[in-house]
Amino acid sequence: MNITCTRRLEWDAGHRVTLHESKCRNVHGHRYAAEITVHAPDLDECGRVIDFGSVKALVGTWIDDHLDHGYIYKHDDAWGKSIGDGGLKVFEMPKDLGEPTAENIAALLAMVCDQLLPEPMVAKHIRIYETPNCWADWHRS
Repeated sequence: MNITCTRRLEWDAGHRVTLHESKCRNVHGHRYAAEITVHAPDLDECGRVIDFGSVKALVGTWIDDHLDHGYIYKHDDAWGKSIGDGGLKVFEMPKDLGEPTAENIAALLAMVCDQLLPEPMVAKHIRIYETPNCWADWHRS
């Protein structure tokens, strides 16, 4: 069976892309949105892949706890570390993901989904909107 369902989650956060060649190297913020598409081999007894509320409870809670109204920074961004040391909410990107770009945040949420979604459900596609006109897609092959 090849049926999926998608839940949209939104949050606000600041970041900067330290290696950016233009103005995005400066600290700025976004109203992010994630569309998380989940697949399971079979539908449950209610005829669903997963309850939409479960995606919100699992992944949405993680986003609220770690990203929402915080600053997302590259692992070696001293400014990000210093504001975290000052008691502000920060999230350090895993070293292997690098800069907090939409592409890397999509990959981050894929890793989070792998940890939080109950088996046999898996995230098949994650779309991160950095603005209403700009997004990045992650796909499970």
